[in-house]
Amino acid sequence: MRSANLLNDFAFKYVFGEDCKEANDALKSLLTVFLERKVNSVVVKNSEIVKDYSKMKSPRLDLLVEFDDRTMVDLEMQLRQTKDNLPIRFSYYLARLHGSQQLEGKYYKQLKETIVLVFFNVNIIENDKMCNTFTLRNEEGLSFVEESQDRMKIRTVEMAKLDVNKPLEDMNEQEKMIYYFLNCHKGLDDSKIKMMIEKDGVIQMLEKRVETISDDGWKKIIEDFQKLHENEERMELQLELEEAHKQVEEAHKQVEQANKQIDEANKQTELETKRANAAEKQIQGMILRLSSTMDVKAMATLLNMSVDEIKKYL
Repeated sequence: MRSANLLNDFAFKYVFGEDCKEANDALKSLLTVFLERKVNSVVVKNSEIVKDYSKMKSPRLDLLVEFDDRTMVDLEMQLRQTKDNLPIRFSYYLARLHGSQQLEGKYYKQLKETIVLVFFNVNIIENDKMCNTFTLRNEEGLSFVEESQDRMKIRTVEMAKLDVNKPLEDMNEQEKMIYYFLNCHKGLDDSKIKMMIEKDGVIQMLEKRVETISDDGWKKIIEDFQKLHENEERMELQLELEEAHKQVEEAHKQVEQANKQIDEANKQTELETKRANAAEKQIQGMILRLSSTMDVKAMATLLNMSVDEIKKYL
C-alpha cells in the first residue's frame, strides 16, 4: 500500500500535467480513451481563466489543455459533492472557457471546440452510463447546431458507477483506467492493478508516473491540497454568510414593507371610521329633524329603515 492517490486533484494534475514527455504521453492516452478520439499532440495551458471585469468569478481549472487543432479541454477531478451546484459550476466553466477565445476580426464559425471533461467520484446523472456527453439540444434531443459543428460539450465520467467486481478481461479501456484511478494507491497489493501493470501499456505508463511521487512529494501534494480546500471552504462559508446577510436584509425590507402596509391600513381604517361616524351623525340629525313632524313608522317608511333602527337615533 502506498500513499499516492490519483483521486487527489493535485496528484492528478502532477501525473498528467507536469512538463515532461512521460506526463504528456499519459495525458494523450487519457484524452484518447475518454474523448474516444485519437490525440496526437496536446499542450498544457495556464489553468486560470482571466476575468473580463472585476465582479466575475475567476475559477482555477484542474488541468487546461489545448490540442494541435486548438480544441480546448478542461479536465477536472471532483472527489466530493459541494454546497454549490456542480452541474451549474461546470456549465459556467464551459461557457467562460469557450468565450475566452480571441475572435476579434474573425467569423463565429472560426470558434474552436471546447470540452469540459469531469471525473466525478459522486453520482450526478440519473442513468446507468458511466460516461455521458452533453451538448446544446432541445427537450426532444434536437441539436441546436449541426452535430459536426457542435463546439461546446461537457463530458462526465462518474467513477462511482464502475462495477469494481467486474472481471478484468470484461472491462473496456475506460473501465480499466477508472479502476486504476480508484485503486492505484493499493499498488501491487491489488490483483487487478498488478495484472494491468503487467499487461496493459497505458496503465504501465500511468504507473510509472505515479511511482515518481515520493513520500515527501506526496506530503507536499497533501499540504497544497488541504490549503486549497481550506480556501474553498472559507470561500463557501463567506458566500453562505453573504447569502445569509442578504436574506436578513430582505427579511428586514419585507418587515418594513409590512409595517408600512399596516400603517396604511390603520390610516385607512381611521379614515373609514371617521366617515362612518360622520354618516351616523348625518343620519341622526336628519331623523331628529323629521321627528318633530313625523312619527317613527312614517320616518321608517320614508328612509327605508326599520322602526328599531329609527329608535336607536332618538
